[in-house]
Amino acid sequence: MTFSVAVSGASGYAGGEILRLLAAHPDIEIRTVTAHSNAGQPLVQHQPHLRSLSGLTLQDTTPEVLSGHDIVFLALPHGQSGQYTDALGDVPLVIDAGADHRLTSQDAWDAFYGGDFHEPWAYGVPELPVAGAKQRESLRGATRIAAPGCNASTVSLSLAPGVAAGVIDPGDIVSVLAVGPSGAGKSLRPHLLGSELLGTANPYAVGGTHRHIPEIRQALVAASGTDPARIRISFTPVLVPMARGILATSTAPIVADASDEDIRAAWQDAYGDETFVQLLPEGAFPRTADVLGANTALIGLAIDRAANRVTVVTAVDNLVKGTAGAAIQSMNIALGLPEDRALTVNGVAP
Repeated sequence: MTFSVAVSGASGYAGGEILRLLAAHPDIEIRTVTAHSNAGQPLVQHQPHLRSLSGLTLQDTTPEVLSGHDIVFLALPHGQSGQYTDALGDVPLVIDAGADHRLTSQDAWDAFYGGDFHEPWAYGVPELPVAGAKQRESLRGATRIAAPGCNASTVSLSLAPGVAAGVIDPGDIVSVLAVGPSGAGKSLRPHLLGSELLGTANPYAVGGTHRHIPEIRQALVAASGTDPARIRISFTPVLVPMARGILATSTAPIVADASDEDIRAAWQDAYGDETFVQLLPEGAFPRTADVLGANTALIGLAIDRAANRVTVVTAVDNLVKGTAGAAIQSMNIALGLPEDRALTVNGVAP
């Protein structure tokens, strides 16, 4: 069976990456692409690397244009998806790459985003530990899926095994991330200009203000069933001059009596049979270059007994495993297709 697809926000980075991956999917027909200010223009004018889709023209993003497809991907800025999802009741599967349907708490939404709160959908991180199971179980047969925030899923995948196994204390988590600016989208903003990024590293959303913090806390609560008040995280992203990629370094205290074997086993047990989340051998740590273009999260784990902390270093491509790849992997699960269809563990090098 072939599924018809519409992709909104198709002229942006996330929409373009969704299209790049879907173009190689044997069960998908990309029928419609939409945009706002770029409507009426050829898709390849904005995504010149998508040569196989050169016959497509960007249409207006309206419920009428998006309806009538088997699957709709919404790759829109935060706060814009909800106005469309309410009107797409006839679409069998809708996947939102924005934040509108990620959070279960309206208080968290109000504190970090504001605007209208929309119902939470199945969270699109299949490998995430959830109360003794995996998030993929909630994705089987799902009709509405919220793709993750790239920083949030990277940190959540980094720490959820240790929190779920009770070998690290979630009350003192520190995460510092080196991130590429493509995660901020294509909108022209002075701090994202090449002249502002090249040759420097720029922290942003410092001091507990980043919007992905409640998403991380939500994932860690789901993994462990612990009291949300026990999850405390200091989260600092830093823009660095690479187009793609996240390198997240997260640390947390080791709980009393947790042995080195217990600690490493927590991550090995969580991800040992996963294709797209891989724990590296002891002493090995990933680079962002290792996951460029791949739907892979590579994890390095160190046990620092001098500081009594675990250090987890995780690398992802923010546009693939962080966004589009996670969305398509979740789509495959929802449709009963092979989970890895149109996705790869192989990066691009050099």
